[in-house]
Amino acid sequence: MIYWQIFLAFFIPGIVGYGGGPASIPLVENEVVHHYGWLTVHEFSEVLALGNALPGPIATKMAGYIGYVEGGILGAIVGVFATVAPSLILMIALLSVLYKFKDSQKVKQMTVLIRPTIAILLGLMSFRFFATSYEGSGTFQTVLLIILSYVFLQKLKIHPAYVIVAALVYGAIFLG
Repeated sequence: MIYWQIFLAFFIPGIVGYGGGPASIPLVENEVVHHYGWLTVHEFSEVLALGNALPGPIATKMAGYIGYVEGGILGAIVGVFATVAPSLILMIALLSVLYKFKDSQKVKQMTVLIRPTIAILLGLMSFRFFATSYEGSGTFQTVLLIILSYVFLQKLKIHPAYVIVAALVYGAIFLG
């Protein structure tokens, strides 16, 4: 039963998460944290941060890790397959249809309308992460990490992976 749950937890966000990994992360969070209760919001944010620090697609890394924690090696395989299966199925089944309508105004309009929804979902997830961080670390630590992250990412143009690793090290030293 756990393998079926792992499959559904990553397959459903893969189907409805139009826009790739970043768009499906809030949907995966809903399944993993709120529906199945495998992780807390804090644990999910740590898995997300670790996944962002590693190269490759974020959704597959998260699916592999969470699948492994919940179902061992087979759980990791099921999680990764469930993440890539929607794209694989759609690419095979609808390749000719997509090619035929690639320049359609309706398809372009749909993309324009979906982007704000993705932005709102990412904003809500960020707010939940902030609230969890604030509760666990306090005002000073949270504000300090936000300011330093902004400076490193926006002003100094340091790669996000290095900023994430630095924040993890900071947390391990000062908050752990």
